[in-house]
Amino acid sequence: MKGSEILLESLKREGVKVIFGYPGGQVLPIFDSLYDSDIQFILTRHEQGAAHAADGYARATGKVGVCLATSGPGATNLVTGIANAYMDSIPMVAITGQVKSFLIGNDAFQEADVTGITRPITKHNYLVKDVKDLARIIREAFYIASTGRPGPVLVDIPSDIQLADTEFNWPENIQMRSYNPTYFGHPGQIKKAAKLIAGAKKPIIYAGGGVISSGAHRELKMLAEKINAPLTWTLMGIGAFPATHELSLGMLGMHGTAYANHAIMESDLIIAVGARFDDRVTGRLDAFAPDALVIHIDIDPSSISKNVSVHVPIVGDAKNILTELLKDIKKTPDTNDWLKRIEGWKKKYPLAYKDDGKLKPQYVVEQIYEVTKGDAIITTEVGQNQMWAAQWYKYTQPRTFISSGGLGTMGFGLPAAMGVKMGCPDKTVFDIAGDGSIQMNIQELGTCVANKINVKVAILNNGYLGMVRQWQELFYKRRYSYVGITSPDFVKLAESYGAVGIRVTKKEEVRPALEKTIAVENTVLIDFRVEPEENVFPMVPAGQAINQFIGGLA
Repeated sequence: MKGSEILLESLKREGVKVIFGYPGGQVLPIFDSLYDSDIQFILTRHEQGAAHAADGYARATGKVGVCLATSGPGATNLVTGIANAYMDSIPMVAITGQVKSFLIGNDAFQEADVTGITRPITKHNYLVKDVKDLARIIREAFYIASTGRPGPVLVDIPSDIQLADTEFNWPENIQMRSYNPTYFGHPGQIKKAAKLIAGAKKPIIYAGGGVISSGAHRELKMLAEKINAPLTWTLMGIGAFPATHELSLGMLGMHGTAYANHAIMESDLIIAVGARFDDRVTGRLDAFAPDALVIHIDIDPSSISKNVSVHVPIVGDAKNILTELLKDIKKTPDTNDWLKRIEGWKKKYPLAYKDDGKLKPQYVVEQIYEVTKGDAIITTEVGQNQMWAAQWYKYTQPRTFISSGGLGTMGFGLPAAMGVKMGCPDKTVFDIAGDGSIQMNIQELGTCVANKINVKVAILNNGYLGMVRQWQELFYKRRYSYVGITSPDFVKLAESYGAVGIRVTKKEEVRPALEKTIAVENTVLIDFRVEPEENVFPMVPAGQAINQFIGGLA
């Protein structure tokens, strides 16, 4: 078989049903083989869109997402999407074409050292030098991307390797001496954790994206209910625990609920599961949870004690460890007084906004929740829209909130929504967007319409780069420096792509517009003209402890 045929046969054996990408000179052999393949190819309008679509597909399905681009600018256009997947631990395989092997290093046309460029933002990457290695490399790439702490892997294939012939040899089993993730926690450490839990008076469970990656949401709920402990989550952990549950505290951190932040700061035991104590969660590190002992469950040993000192580290898969921990907990703590204290914070600091009859972005998100009955998959762009989507939609299932966490990539939401809809065709998929962020990859409306990928886009249009404007209002004396953004007529733009465009300017128009949007069998974009200077609250200023927040109503 030719190298291009080996690649596609290998992808089929890995269960790949769809590839997102863009053709070019150094991947022409692959595209020629794709012509006869039954793998579906989605031609995006930009390579960054392809990477985000593969990322969204992976987040929604738990499978490895695949994107494909040519050499040089094609490959470098994938870089932001690869970095995004790396920061959020998303399994993805990015395949790039490269100039012919004998031209590498000669500054050939459309040559870029993509393996060098992506080394810091991939879990591993490969430059294929011999066609005989190609099947094994693809097998290893999927294995590395999907096991341990997931992440993106890049495979760079020179065009002469794509054309070379060899026998197809598929390795059924993969053993890599240098890569052996730990899946089962140390029994002694799990017993220590159970003992700490039994002696706690103010425990709190802190859940991150690792819970969702490992499929540990049921075990997490069982733990919370067994020890009657309140539970909070990171942005990436949204959906790991039902937001409607009585033990739920919502999201914590910079734009988390005030009561979640107060609770973690006053706790005496933090049970961290699949979270990495990033700066958006901890605030000022030296002031974070001063009286708390920490149990940290994570598959990545390098995440443990990286930011916060841990008293009982347990390395392994969250689902396996929680299963064993539940067996080892014989005595549960008395948390009644602790839960009453938290109830007091909930009453004192509710998540709220001023309902003055004007069109508020929070109201739009609440109405999306009502109209979809909480059963949609929500993707977001980045900025205020993202935080409102995190705060005001009640997520009860994992893999239903798809957002760029660690990298905070504007332009993520629309192409991610495409990938989500391809992976979950029977689900309603909403991209909650801002008028600035949506324009980063708005061309993917064309991809949606051309491929009948019927996503719904709700733009919270405030005429600003909203989150930057908010910071300039609060910390730079309202000196609004280059944050007013001129947008196109979004309705006409949507219609020009063949999508449906709707404009909403009044509160009473919101629900009918959303009901129409869901009923229409097409990509729909709604331009919600919301209050221009509405802010995301609560907010912890940079460098402050997370219980020192700016509250109040916007």
